[in-house]
Amino acid sequence: MKYILIVLLFLIILTVIALMVLGYRSRSGAPAGMSEGKLTECPDEPNCVCSEYKSDTDHYIDSVIITHITVDTPDILIESIQGTGGTIQTGSKEYLASTFSSSVFGFVDDLEVRIDNNKNEIHFRSASRVGHSDLGVNRKRVESIKALFLTKMENKARGTGR
Repeated sequence: MKYILIVLLFLIILTVIALMVLGYRSRSGAPAGMSEGKLTECPDEPNCVCSEYKSDTDHYIDSVIITHITVDTPDILIESIQGTGGTIQTGSKEYLASTFSSSVFGFVDDLEVRIDNNKNEIHFRSASRVGHSDLGVNRKRVESIKALFLTKMENKARGTGR
């Protein structure tokens, strides 16, 4: 019995160390970026969602279509990302890259946003830097950001602030 407890404790310690190493490793990555004017496609792992590629049904998430994109749209997107815990890494009028970190082991996920001014459409890509599964975290994150963004846009249209 004592031997089983020692082995179990050893396995728990190894698991915690492995998670700490993965968390550290995820901090040294970078967002996937753009490819041919679009957000990069998701890899085969289930830890990524992207609105650019409808044919990739495992990773697809709806984009946001608005009546018109204004000069305030990137700022409202930034507020929405920061309001859900993101840190902006780089940004322009057409592209935003941000990171989200988990509180326990410091795993870093990337969120990228592409604003298509021609189609009045906003595309999202959210992916984990390490690991295989994210337990749906990236999909939930994008849905939360989209909801907050649309609320802020509606409030702005009504003149009630952001």
